[in-house]
Amino acid sequence: MSAFDIRDLLDATGPLDRQTMRTRGSDGPMAETLAPGPAALSPVVIAGLVRALELTLIFGLGALLHLLMLRGRVPFGLTYTGVIALIAAFTVALIQASGGYRISAFRTFAKSAIRLIAAWSMTFLMVAALLVLGKIADHYSRLWLATFYGAGLAALLAGRFALSQVIDAQTRAGRFDRRTAIVGGGKPAEELIAALESQSDSGIRIVGVFDDRNADRSSDMVAGHKKLGNVDDLVAYARHARLDLIVFTIPITAEARILQMLAKLWVLPIDIRLSAHAAKLRLRPRSYSYLGSVPVLDVFDRPIADWDVVVKAVFDRCVGLLMLLALSPLMIGVALAVRLTSRGPVLFRQKRHGFNNELIEVFKFRSMYVDQCDAGAARMVTRGDPRVTPVGRFIRKTSLDELPQLFNVLKGDLSLVGPRPHALQAKAANTLYDQVVDGYFARHKVKPGITGWAQVNGWRGETDTSEKLQRRVEHDLFYIENWSVVLDMQILLTTPFALFKTENAY
Repeated sequence: MSAFDIRDLLDATGPLDRQTMRTRGSDGPMAETLAPGPAALSPVVIAGLVRALELTLIFGLGALLHLLMLRGRVPFGLTYTGVIALIAAFTVALIQASGGYRISAFRTFAKSAIRLIAAWSMTFLMVAALLVLGKIADHYSRLWLATFYGAGLAALLAGRFALSQVIDAQTRAGRFDRRTAIVGGGKPAEELIAALESQSDSGIRIVGVFDDRNADRSSDMVAGHKKLGNVDDLVAYARHARLDLIVFTIPITAEARILQMLAKLWVLPIDIRLSAHAAKLRLRPRSYSYLGSVPVLDVFDRPIADWDVVVKAVFDRCVGLLMLLALSPLMIGVALAVRLTSRGPVLFRQKRHGFNNELIEVFKFRSMYVDQCDAGAARMVTRGDPRVTPVGRFIRKTSLDELPQLFNVLKGDLSLVGPRPHALQAKAANTLYDQVVDGYFARHKVKPGITGWAQVNGWRGETDTSEKLQRRVEHDLFYIENWSVVLDMQILLTTPFALFKTENAY
């Protein structure tokens, strides 16, 4: 996670112009020329999947060969199970140790094949030595072992050849690029860009340079890359195009300038690094992370990345589907009650901000009279609000109106747990939410959820004061910084009890 507490960062920079903290949306100068870019693939996830598939392939092939060659004559049992598992584990471990599970190894079949042949051969030599030294070699079929070696090597090489074709195509499509923005100009930026681009396998693709200095102090071109704007333009860029990494080339001594920029950029779901390439201060190697061989200091990390994204998505869809099936009779009952007691559609659709400020459409059971629905939530619902139907008052208090958002979860727009998505024109004390709380948009560094840490801690319902909104945002940021599947399960299990507290729900 971040090396800084953002509240300390905001205090250090002093009061900010809240208007600059708001995303520029379609009004930003970059909006007209931006392309979203191809969806990114995680090298960590791909490597993990290949590792698991090869482990499964080796074990399955060994078992299949036993079935075809020795069935009815030699029992499978723990004898063969153990040696097959040992061969699979040794092979994967040796390939890992040789660097065979890197994207660069997947991309080039020749280098990958050499590593694979060496690991597979070494594994069989080690296993054969263990069998001989253990005086149990006679318990195993030599023909089976020889066939296993030949067939396994052929299967692994064929798999790696097919994988190299797929990975090469995805690499050319930019799916493994870390799309990187450079903040700062001048000689430090030129040196950093040169160092990054000299590494063919760093995976870094520089999309442009952003600098807060005027044109007379900052060149329009830096090491062949165009200056695309200032830090505010970078926020707009990141909202419209895929951006994975921001690297500062500004000297560490320019603390105030760095903090001023970070106060605008920390709300983005993007890794932020501070270049140590040209810094005179040298720390121990373990203090740095590296972009290839270029040292950088970690400032902020995307809160949910790589396997965490996969785990949360699988959890959301599996649990969400089970909840939808279990709650379908209740949802049918609510739908009938809404339909029979007031004219108009059963569902109410509303635009809200999702991950990285993307606009999403969420579903709710309609709780207001159809001619008084407020899609933008420009006017807050209050106690005894005449716009709310009798049935609507009940389903709002019990949060039953939120149940159709399970369809949003299955669609991928929402998570089961996360910061609640607020309506676009929602206000606290007659002021738009993002103008009330500094860093409000940091809530959107993860997908919004049906329920969240703020809701189970009593901060659901009306936000008629800035203090209530501040507390809700603080809880949302705590959730983002401390996310885990266990925390999600805790929130889900606590949510039904939190619904009994209805004093702020109208």
